[in-house]
Amino acid sequence: MRYAMTMDTRKCVGCSDCVVACQTENNVPLGYCRDWIVEHTAGTYPHLDMELRSERCNQCDNTPCVRTCPTGASHVIEGGIVKVTPEECIGCGACIQACPYDARYFHPDGYVDKCTFCDHRVKKGQTTACVAVCPTKCLTFGDLDDPNSDVSKLLRDRKWKVLAPEAGTKPHVFFLT
Repeated sequence: MRYAMTMDTRKCVGCSDCVVACQTENNVPLGYCRDWIVEHTAGTYPHLDMELRSERCNQCDNTPCVRTCPTGASHVIEGGIVKVTPEECIGCGACIQACPYDARYFHPDGYVDKCTFCDHRVKKGQTTACVAVCPTKCLTFGDLDDPNSDVSKLLRDRKWKVLAPEAGTKPHVFFLT
């Protein structure tokens, strides 16, 4: 089982419902976030393309954040979800520097925090909080190893990209184009 998420850049309206749902579900302190909205514009006037993306930890197969953690606080659990054990984190920031997606932050309680694909919800058979609230259904969560999962079907049927492919991290967040 390898969990993954797709984000349809054609459907996202940048409403930030995913951001608020994550903050509420995961008790993220005010002023911090585990996911965020990016507005990207490419081209030159008058031929411009704009894309809205809901971004978060990419739950990579090749995890520079885990490799650089001196205490083992950053680790991978079942389903390929990358987590941080707060009690083992010394707040050195090595994982923050190693992440090519800027997906981690210093929690005010002294440890590094990040998206966990809401593993506590997934264990109960629920989807992630961000997917559950998205009004345009641009976010999809599922098992990459299941060819019948919605995520697998979307990746077969649609064009997609990953962020920072040159980093070689083999991310599990895919952006449908």
